[in-house]
Amino acid sequence: MPSTPPSAATRRLGPLRREAAEHTGNRLSPREPSRLAPAVTLVAMCLGAMTTFLLITASVSALSAIQDDLHVSPTGLVWIPSAYTLLVASLVMSAGTIGDLYGRKRTFLAGAVVMILGSITVYAASSAGGVIAGQLVSGLGGALILPNSLALLGAAFPDPHRRTEVVTAWAASSGIGLAVGPLIAGALLDHFHWNSVFLSTAVLAVVTLVVGAFVAESRSPGGRLDIPGQLSAVLGIAALVYALIEGGSDGYTSARILAAWFVAAAALTGFVLVERAGTAPLLDLSLFRSASFSAVMFVAAVSLFGFTGVAILSVLYYERVQQLSALDVGWRLLAFFGIYVIVAYGTGRLIRRTGFKLPLTLGLLLGAAAAAGFTTLDPTTPYTRVWWLYVLFGAASGMVAAPSTAAALVSVSHERAGMASAAVNAFRQIGSVMGSSLLGALLTSRLESQLPARLGDHHVPRAAWPAVEHAVSTGSGGGAAPPNVTAAVADAFTSGVRAGMTVIAVVFLCAALAGAFLVHNRPHRTAAATN
Repeated sequence: MPSTPPSAATRRLGPLRREAAEHTGNRLSPREPSRLAPAVTLVAMCLGAMTTFLLITASVSALSAIQDDLHVSPTGLVWIPSAYTLLVASLVMSAGTIGDLYGRKRTFLAGAVVMILGSITVYAASSAGGVIAGQLVSGLGGALILPNSLALLGAAFPDPHRRTEVVTAWAASSGIGLAVGPLIAGALLDHFHWNSVFLSTAVLAVVTLVVGAFVAESRSPGGRLDIPGQLSAVLGIAALVYALIEGGSDGYTSARILAAWFVAAAALTGFVLVERAGTAPLLDLSLFRSASFSAVMFVAAVSLFGFTGVAILSVLYYERVQQLSALDVGWRLLAFFGIYVIVAYGTGRLIRRTGFKLPLTLGLLLGAAAAAGFTTLDPTTPYTRVWWLYVLFGAASGMVAAPSTAAALVSVSHERAGMASAAVNAFRQIGSVMGSSLLGALLTSRLESQLPARLGDHHVPRAAWPAVEHAVSTGSGGGAAPPNVTAAVADAFTSGVRAGMTVIAVVFLCAALAGAFLVHNRPHRTAAATN
């Protein structure tokens, strides 16, 4: 019986596969699994990462407009970016487990829907409480997206070296989100109300939802949710962030803050005990028997601590001290975010040759040097004098981002991709929320403590001090202030920025030492991760 003539679809598949089709008399369906499926997965996951990180810088860029409109106190202002990263850091590990059990694609898409709802909540908000509530909802969505995006990439690209390359693209896409956030926010603030800024996240989340619908499902059944571990983690991290933020204005030894410290310590201790005793822990603490894995987690946290900290401090410095518009600030910070994207992508492609240790250590040392350079800022420092510091810090952060993420993922088996991606994202987001809360609180406390002396230096009448201090502490200042009052507030504010940059420099230096002496230089097999 003659063989079936080859179809047009068969002819396009190449001579070897066409020959097999002709001999078997079968037609190859044009609906067979596409070679483009991994590429679609990569695009969708990068869009998800871009969405979650765009919200960080977009919301930071809108802080001044929010404060002016809603009369938010400096402490309340710190809560707006911190609320989002607080939920992400607290829930990202359980979100990875949920994806493993019920489907990573399904969980990823649910996260996109939740981010849309959170953004709409902020858009409709008319009070600081409403903005913070919307940020909390968005944080839940971000937590669902981040670990499952990495886990889906791990499933689509099982080869360790290829996985490192796509994780590099994923990390670079997060940088793109960070870079365009201030520009989008600035453009919208020039023409619309501040709440329109948060619609940009909703739009990008809708695009993510559409592309993500074409991704293949992936799961790793057999585990279960660790409810006691999750509750203790949420309570511990929330209490810690509360103490850091509120302690900046109330004092870190006040009764209310001491109670928060106690709750944080007790909850986090309970978390460790629960995880060690559990049969299906939220976080497998045995991974931390490896000094290299532990160091990578520390480096991942520090990298986003500094990145978020520099972004927040810079935005507030230029908007509040130098009185620039959000769009002007966005263009200035493009040197910071843009070089981050380029270097993060390039570094990821070089990891196979250099290993992890060199880019991690060098990047952290350069970041420490750049942060130290920012401690020379004064209220009138021109951008032409510091632009290269933003380039240097952006390049340094880019050198750390991809190697730290990839080093964690290649340390575990394919089946534990959800656990590893959740862990690295949790520590990165813990670093982010520490950056916004700790450095924001430090800025607030430094501003309030330095203000009286600065008012005196600028010869502001002592009778006017209480009104100025009240306006600064409550964010209720209205109208144009006298030049000497404006100069005094700018001096006090800048001293807080310098203090934050000093902390970043010290923390980056410590992380550089950890990277140099503890991190493995090359990808190790799975067994190495638990040795």
